[in-house]
Amino acid sequence: MNPLRVAVTAAAGRMGQRLVALGHQGEGTVIAVATEASGNGQMGHDAGAVAGIGPIDVTISPDLAHGIGHADVVIDFSTPEATVAHAKVAGAAKVPAVIGTTGLSPEQQSQIETALSGVPWVQAPNMSVGVNVLFKLLELAARTLGEGYDVEIVETHHRHKVDAPSGTALALGRIAAGALGVDFAQSAVYARQGRTGPRQPGTIGLQTLRVGDVVGDHTVVLGTDGERLELTHKAQSRDTFAHGALRAARWVVGRPPGRYDMQDVLGLR
Repeated sequence: MNPLRVAVTAAAGRMGQRLVALGHQGEGTVIAVATEASGNGQMGHDAGAVAGIGPIDVTISPDLAHGIGHADVVIDFSTPEATVAHAKVAGAAKVPAVIGTTGLSPEQQSQIETALSGVPWVQAPNMSVGVNVLFKLLELAARTLGEGYDVEIVETHHRHKVDAPSGTALALGRIAAGALGVDFAQSAVYARQGRTGPRQPGTIGLQTLRVGDVVGDHTVVLGTDGERLELTHKAQSRDTFAHGALRAARWVVGRPPGRYDMQDVLGLR
């Protein structure tokens, strides 16, 4: 069987480099296309050399449309604006996609869904297998413990992350809200300062930390009088996200058109 040909966008970025390195050396995949934003200093360089694995004869280019015909699937961890553009290219070429970009506006999300309506695609706020198990555990815990337990979410990322709270923290909040039967938009509390008064029942707190080079830590605390349950996931390397994205890429090719997430990929739904 021929290896799956993967197109990696933002190939010179932190995630892109790990996707190139692990995807080209991984089982059943090969990197066929690598792109970056116009003006990036690595433009025209070999993607493998940039990723630290040596030349792979794939040059980083500014145009996904130029190379999309050589790809079986696109993996995109870029910016919201770029992700919309990449989705349009993939959708027009009928190439499945895996999207890990966070911080998308409702309008951008709608554009992505329209662009990819004719192909299968996986989109998730976090591609880590461990985090997606955390999602499932939180759903079980919140539903079982019930409304008598307070829910607080704390997330920590590196100083360069531009969106807050993280997409993963928001997903955790929505999962808890759904399990408790409350409206997340109305129950979320993003900051506390001054004389806030007693904690309001049914609220879900989200706290954001930005520290050094932390890859990504998420903790959910569910507590009531007399006991506290804490669920924590700590990412020590971006490889966990890259491995998950590559797993999703291998899974999504050949699926019926539509949107999937990592719960589908892992058989947790």
